[in-house]
Amino acid sequence: MFRTALRNVLAHKARLLMTVLAVMLGVAFVSGTLVFTNTISEAYEKSSAKGFDEVDVALTPTWKEDADEPEKLGPAFLDQVERTEGAASAIGSVSGFTALADRDGAPVGDGWQVRGANYWGTDDPRYPMTEGRAPKGDGEVAIDSETAARTGFAVGDTVRMSVDGPVLTPTVTGIFTTDDGNVAAGGSLTLFDTDTAQRIFGKAGTYDEIIVRAEDGVSQTALMAALEAALPKDTVEMTTGKELADEQARLTSSSMDALKQTLLVAAGISLFVGTFLIANTFTMLVAQRTKELALMRAVGASRRQVTRSVLFEAFVVGTVAAVTGLLAGIGIGAGLRSLMGSIGAGFPEGPLVVSPGTVVAALAVGVLITMLAAWLPGRRAAKIPPVAAMNSLHAKATTRSLVLRNTIGSLFTAAGVAVVLFATTMDDAMRAQTPMGLGAALIVIGVFVLTPLLSRPLIAAAAPVLRVFGVSGKLARQNAVRNPRRTAATASALMIGLTLITGMTVAAVSVQTAIGKMASDSLKADYVVSMANGSYLSTDVADKLAGVDGVTASSALRNSYSEIDDRFEYLTGVDGSAFGELADFPVENGALEIGGTRVVVDADIAEEHGWKAGSTFTVTYDDDAKQELTVAGVYQGNEMFRGILLDLATLAPHQTDPVDMQVMVKMSGGASDTAKDSLRKALGDSPAVKVQDKQDISDEIAQMVTLMLNILYGLLAMAVIVAVLGVVNTLAMSVFERSQEIGMLRAIGLDRRGIKRMVRLESLVISLFGAVLGIGLGVFFGWAAGELVGTQMATYELVLPWDRIAVFLLLAAAVGVLAALWPARRAARLNMLEAIKAE
Repeated sequence: MFRTALRNVLAHKARLLMTVLAVMLGVAFVSGTLVFTNTISEAYEKSSAKGFDEVDVALTPTWKEDADEPEKLGPAFLDQVERTEGAASAIGSVSGFTALADRDGAPVGDGWQVRGANYWGTDDPRYPMTEGRAPKGDGEVAIDSETAARTGFAVGDTVRMSVDGPVLTPTVTGIFTTDDGNVAAGGSLTLFDTDTAQRIFGKAGTYDEIIVRAEDGVSQTALMAALEAALPKDTVEMTTGKELADEQARLTSSSMDALKQTLLVAAGISLFVGTFLIANTFTMLVAQRTKELALMRAVGASRRQVTRSVLFEAFVVGTVAAVTGLLAGIGIGAGLRSLMGSIGAGFPEGPLVVSPGTVVAALAVGVLITMLAAWLPGRRAAKIPPVAAMNSLHAKATTRSLVLRNTIGSLFTAAGVAVVLFATTMDDAMRAQTPMGLGAALIVIGVFVLTPLLSRPLIAAAAPVLRVFGVSGKLARQNAVRNPRRTAATASALMIGLTLITGMTVAAVSVQTAIGKMASDSLKADYVVSMANGSYLSTDVADKLAGVDGVTASSALRNSYSEIDDRFEYLTGVDGSAFGELADFPVENGALEIGGTRVVVDADIAEEHGWKAGSTFTVTYDDDAKQELTVAGVYQGNEMFRGILLDLATLAPHQTDPVDMQVMVKMSGGASDTAKDSLRKALGDSPAVKVQDKQDISDEIAQMVTLMLNILYGLLAMAVIVAVLGVVNTLAMSVFERSQEIGMLRAIGLDRRGIKRMVRLESLVISLFGAVLGIGLGVFFGWAAGELVGTQMATYELVLPWDRIAVFLLLAAAVGVLAALWPARRAARLNMLEAIKAE
């Protein structure tokens, strides 16, 4: 039986090629994902470990209970650390956000990846100088070698940078190397002398961290024990360099988990789609060999042996596909690393990592998926009575099996719809995600089971269009519904991919529109000024903007903690006299009056505390001072404005170190390029500050959504490619099955062009059938997800992107046309006499 199975594999190489390709693509995606993420993780871990070579013990200040800020680590504390027995040296470290502009004025790196720190003395072992010297004084700075290479800055150049708004223009005195993974990933590190760093980061005379090196022969644990004995209790937290390296490695691995899971989910989808192709292929192969298998049964082969022969074929196919997929995956992993580097998202240097786990996973996935998909066709073939199979009586599914299938499918679909509808009524969006996901899975399974039943009416709906193509169109429609199960399995592969793509597109576009509407409805200001990395603005920024010519109204937004009725609540300080000209949102009762002790609160907080217009409450500020405030109005909060809004003049006296989140500005002539330039120039064209109008805010949101969708489209493209292979495979085998019929059609007058048209139209109908089901399910899932989002976002409403839906349909049609090229050509080239004689 094994020899027979192997001979069958070798005899059907062309037919099994598509199955091998489908499995290979899925395995390549899985192994490529594992190779890429393992390579990056190991590179970061080794880089992190190397970065802690100069650290034996790190000391950070602790927060005492009921304290407003942590303990201070000053020069006296540093001296005490350095005098501790076993300590060879101690370095005080301070750091913070620092935006560096390139030669064109654009920020280098982005967000949290750009920072500045201090260079210790004239020889800091953490940052070896490769060119120039260490910075000294306010006007000097050193930059990392990666940033120098990307920007072209050299020793002696003047650079522009910013910490919290005001622009600095120091001279580059040195270029250094660093093992900081953030720098390798595209960020930047800028070094100042210690006094300058402490001043610009608002930490004069103090350090964020003290790094201690041990004397020769003293272990990290021994040094930490000596420090614990010598230093005051509960003033610092101590961590050994090894613990820091291990924790960094854990965080690196954890941060890669999300990327790995996303990529593996996409690979799983493509494998899931590939399962339909594999099952379809083996079903058709078994059907074509019905008489052969029946003869084997008649000469003594048992059902188990027949099933094993089919599974052995699947094992051979799966093994070949898994091995080639693993090799392709290694190439994909290397390619992804190079691609990320070419677009500026670099990584620490390191070898390509192909772990034993990756090899095992690739082989297991490829072989198991193939054998699992082939098991049902093999089992079905073994159940065919030999006499019935040899007489070709076992051709169609029984009425009982069809009724059972349709009943099961209807129950799954109905249960899934009920669960999804129930989830949309839940107030807690997080809790609703589980039933929503369960309902979606039930619906997909139910529709897949019902697809043979749905194929007849949906494909019949295309009859008027197909009639235009004459006999070829009529034959194409009949061929598409001749074997509903095969058509359903082929269309389902495309359906699943388009369900996910459409659902995510509908949800993402709806959210994007809702946020854009929120910005346009809530903002009357022409511009919003904020830090590029989302951190705090210096209060100087608001003062400078208020003095710009053409500014008619401006207000900073400043957050602060408070305590009300034994609960923590956020306060947002605004300029009460100008706020009405800068923002607009629905007021449920009372009025939008902010000033003195009169405040406005959002509806959720008002409901929690039982407040309404005219209610009073006592607030405890961050400095422990108490004050009675009056609710002037209750408004509908949104993602831009929520919480308790009070006047800055009321809040400011209770803040020791005030900073602003953003500044809203209204210009006399509205938003214009000239107005934006005047605001930017007032801030010295700071690379750390964003000046955005309403369109900029909407574009930024659109850019994020578009980037997310493009990534998802790219990941799901693999599933669509596998679906294309499924259509090609189905048509090729269908042509093989109908060789005699095609020969007869040629003999009675249908020319080669008509044969090609028939196969192409059949492929087109099957592809569009899958697309209609997928888009329909995707729209439903997009609506359901939107119902959950709507509970958190008042401006949310369902938006159907008809242009993109039309593109999806056109792409499905293109898939059908392209997939039919080879099968149609093969069908047209059949020799009619040989085809008629074929059994």
